Amino acid sequence: MKKYLEVGKIVSTHGIAGEVRVQAWCDEPSFLLKFKRLYFDAEGKRSIIVLGGRVHGNVVLLRLDGVESINAAALLRDKVLFIDRADAKIKKGSYFIQDLIGCKVYDADNEEKFYGTLTDVTKTGANDVWHVTDEGGKEYLVPSIPHVVIDVDVEKEIVHIRPLGGIFDEN
Repeated sequence: MKKYLEVGKIVSTHGIAGEVRVQAWCDEPSFLLKFKRLYFDAEGKRSIIVLGGRVHGNVVLLRLDGVESINAAALLRDKVLFIDRADAKIKKGSYFIQDLIGCKVYDADNEEKFYGTLTDVTKTGANDVWHVTDEGGKEYLVPSIPHVVIDVDVEKEIVHIRPLGGIFDEN
């Protein structure tokens, strides 16, 4: 599993004192406020200290160490932000989308039945929808709801589902 995970992107500046507007890629934007250090790369080589922040509508406003003007903040536009997995505390049974991508999807009642690979996740509001791509390249949409998703093991990269009728049927 990846040590550094994408959590959002700096999309703009806010005010003249160097705050940045971050589009959070989390279930809740406030999740981003739990971190005192963020990273600008997937290897954790370039980090920045978070001095403070707040949720503002659907974005997060952050004050970052050394970013004290609108011009300095503007230079960070379009930068993707990462967290160190070790700093993240998530509920049992919750997963990072990045950990789900690439998982092999099998039938919960018949281990021999392989549906495909989880290739994307769409957030719909009511529930997430998993994109499962079979070996032939055909994509199926599977609702991530408790009576469909039976077991998830991100360390072994395996998911067991009990799909709703019609999802994988050819007719």
